[in-house]
Amino acid sequence: MSRSAGSTGNGPGPEEPGTRWAAGEGRAGPVREPNPARVLALGFAGVILLGGLLLSLPFAWEPGHRVSFLDALFTATSAVCVTGLVVTNTAETFSTAGELIILALIQVGGLGVMTMSTLFAILVGKRITFRERLLIQESLGQLSPAGMVRLVLYVAAVTAGFEVVGATLLTLYWWLAYDMPFGLAAYRGLFHAVSAFNNAGFDVFDSRRPSLERFAGDPVITLTIGGLIVAGGLGFTVLADLGRRLRHPRHRLSLHTRLVLWTTAALLVLGTVLVAAGEWSNPATMGRLSPGGRFWAALFHSITPRTAGFNMLPMAELTNLTVLATILLMFVGGSPAGTAGGIKTTTLALLLATVRATVRGEDELVLMERRIPTLVVAKALALAVMAAGLVLAVTVGMLLWDGHSLEATVFEVVSAFGTVGLSLGITPELTAAGKVLILLTMYAGRVGPLTVAVALTRRGRRPRAVRYPEERVLVG
Repeated sequence: MSRSAGSTGNGPGPEEPGTRWAAGEGRAGPVREPNPARVLALGFAGVILLGGLLLSLPFAWEPGHRVSFLDALFTATSAVCVTGLVVTNTAETFSTAGELIILALIQVGGLGVMTMSTLFAILVGKRITFRERLLIQESLGQLSPAGMVRLVLYVAAVTAGFEVVGATLLTLYWWLAYDMPFGLAAYRGLFHAVSAFNNAGFDVFDSRRPSLERFAGDPVITLTIGGLIVAGGLGFTVLADLGRRLRHPRHRLSLHTRLVLWTTAALLVLGTVLVAAGEWSNPATMGRLSPGGRFWAALFHSITPRTAGFNMLPMAELTNLTVLATILLMFVGGSPAGTAGGIKTTTLALLLATVRATVRGEDELVLMERRIPTLVVAKALALAVMAAGLVLAVTVGMLLWDGHSLEATVFEVVSAFGTVGLSLGITPELTAAGKVLILLTMYAGRVGPLTVAVALTRRGRRPRAVRYPEERVLVG
């Protein structure tokens, strides 16, 4: 955890780790250093609660529908955590006001609570303190608090740019190619562009052909919505690095950017091949499409688990191979400092590289001519283990209290953790206990298991006072 302004170069004193002493109070008045992870976790929780309260009010419902507070809270959590799991069809249950609330929650959840609050503070002319810069640093996953305000403005500009371009393309295409009334096409274009870039997966089509199934195999929809999903999932750090490369061709991309791009490309290719292999001849999914349409449908289904939740293929009709491939892609998710969930592409890359280095007997992890710090590798391993543990624990709870099949339950839990939103159809059938478990899993997946763990701790990292002797343990 980063030190707050005013701390010395040696960190907190030994008497009270994780604290600093207020000016003028001498040694009698310790002031505890703020926990950025806790602030972020509570910020997301506060927005979710507010959204749940708003969606539980009658003005947010369509006439003839009623939404319980638990269902409203579930929907708000799914929106803020940019997941897309829904217990009721959004277009048929919520009024236009309710849909706009969901859209606002998606935007806040995608950009992050600190990013949105910082933008508001800038608009009203408020000075951004160093403590707030630390919170922004934690929120956006940066290594240093320097340049945080500039990064927030960049994030806002990039987000607005992608969403406006995506909304314009979708509006014109649905208006001209599908004969939608222009106003309806514009509304749906904006909603789906925001939902796609923020990797949310919410749609406003009726339940007769849910999500984007009516556009299966359409290359324009695949490239537009798929492109928004990938852009949002790459992370703002990568987008900023690519922007510098476009402006200055001699700029060398960072290791993080190169690792994200290579891993993302590999997962897209592998996912497309596996989905095509599983569904090419399946008449219930891709078998009815032309060869070109099957390619676009397979490509889209390899994109959407990373981690958007839109689907062009009927989820209940997928083959076992596609279900397994989707679960694996959902668990990995997108990349750090973006709108996606999962353990992240860089974590997967570091774990695979560690396995390779171990098999080769190398004592250091080197990627692309760069040595990776041991603490970074340890963090990747810890994140993967915590994520797997969370998925396992929630799956056990769901099997005990919800009663659906193992396949559907694992799929639902991984989708919630990865903030994906895909489902094999059991979300509307969840019991109250099941909804609470999935709700908490979405929250943990969006905030991050490590952030949740740090938020629950009372103090920051303590340096060990004693260095113990080394002793080896047999492994394998």
